[in-house]
Amino acid sequence: MTLISPIYSLVGLLLMFFSLAFVPSIATAFIYSEETAQSFFGLFAITLLTGALLYAISKKDINSLSIHDGFLVTVIFWLILGLFGSMPFLLIMDLSLVDGFFESFSGITTTGATVLSGIENYDKSVLLFRQILQWIGGMGLIILAVAILPSLGIGGGQLFKMETPGSDNTQKITPRIKETAQALWRIYLALSVLCFISYMMAGMSSFDALAHALSTVSIGGFSTYDQSIGYFNSIPIELVCIFFMLLSSVSFVLHYSALSSKSLMRYFKNPELGFFLGIMLSIFLVGLIFLVTTKSAEDPDLRSLIFQTVSIVTTSGFHTEGFAGLPMFLAFLLLIGAFIGACSGSVGGGIKSWRVMVMVNQVKKEIFKIVHPDAVVISKIGNKVIDSSIAEKVWGFFSIYVITFMFLFLGMLATGADFETSFSTVGACLNNLGPALGEALYNYENISSVGKFILILAMVLGRLEIFTFLVVLAPSFWRR
Repeated sequence: MTLISPIYSLVGLLLMFFSLAFVPSIATAFIYSEETAQSFFGLFAITLLTGALLYAISKKDINSLSIHDGFLVTVIFWLILGLFGSMPFLLIMDLSLVDGFFESFSGITTTGATVLSGIENYDKSVLLFRQILQWIGGMGLIILAVAILPSLGIGGGQLFKMETPGSDNTQKITPRIKETAQALWRIYLALSVLCFISYMMAGMSSFDALAHALSTVSIGGFSTYDQSIGYFNSIPIELVCIFFMLLSSVSFVLHYSALSSKSLMRYFKNPELGFFLGIMLSIFLVGLIFLVTTKSAEDPDLRSLIFQTVSIVTTSGFHTEGFAGLPMFLAFLLLIGAFIGACSGSVGGGIKSWRVMVMVNQVKKEIFKIVHPDAVVISKIGNKVIDSSIAEKVWGFFSIYVITFMFLFLGMLATGADFETSFSTVGACLNNLGPALGEALYNYENISSVGKFILILAMVLGRLEIFTFLVVLAPSFWRR
């Protein structure tokens, strides 16, 4: 029990934190006189008691986590969280098992893909729970727990290393892990509040403003309407959405650095942010040139192109027209942008701009060395020297990313899905984007059951950035 016992307790503790996600839906059901209040209270009690039981099993055995334990707790918790998050969809909305799991994992991984249609007709308590799933999954419930674990005598450093978004191992922004987690969550919470107020000022109702603030700041993409942001047909609302999607796609470490130094110049001097915005601008300009040269009456206007570019490249997944209103070239162009994704240290998905920068830099270095074989070339991004070990890790991640994508893609083809559907759905789910093409053009309802399970796996792999999940599957991981 030396390994499993502490794992039980830590997962139980995190599950008790997660039980609080049901509380707002209980309150919402009372406010809007919905019949779901009792059901949500029952689910809250089940989750809380399950967590308490797991925690009580071996409370005495809890010690600081090793890296081995950190990997295991992180993977187990995200799987359990997706299972418990599916209960409202299975028991209240009466979805099938695979659809309930799909909706839950899509929410908690901030993917934003949905099997639902007529979303606005569902109870507000259920709709709010969908949004809360994304908000929790955005920054990660584990990071919130890390801020509290030390006060309970539990080391949380390894959980923080496994869960903090980013890839360059520089996410510790304060001397202590607890303070770092608290700083990240304060920024995340502040952005959520500001986004809620901004949506209210732009004309949303209080419920819609809260629901969309939760999914905007988490870059989740769930909406309370089938038409997403397009339902409101409001320029102010779209501008608010664009602004906060951009803020959430920037490294939260950079936000902390700018706030603590009280200097906006930190943003202008950050090479990754400049690269990310440059990619987004390039995709927008290519799309604009395409629209100007084709001049089709059915093509989206400039306003729609701006919104769709920001939403897809940041991997948010909100839409004003959806992929259905885009020419095929433009839809795939934006989807490729989502593969690059947001900045490291943000809540966005994709490969991450920092990794792409390292790979581009390495390619330039190799080309230069071919031309000048005797030259000594140092790779740098900004003022930071990128040594060979970092480049190897980045290329290793990219390799396993491509291999994972190909296996999932072939799996979808094997289910009978066509090329367009398979490529776009795997890309959308692995990058935690949401919107896709083909049979998933409007929602994922028509994807086969096996296909949905494949896409659930893609969502989890994308949220855990592949390696965390694959490490636990390796036989060597279990040999100590």
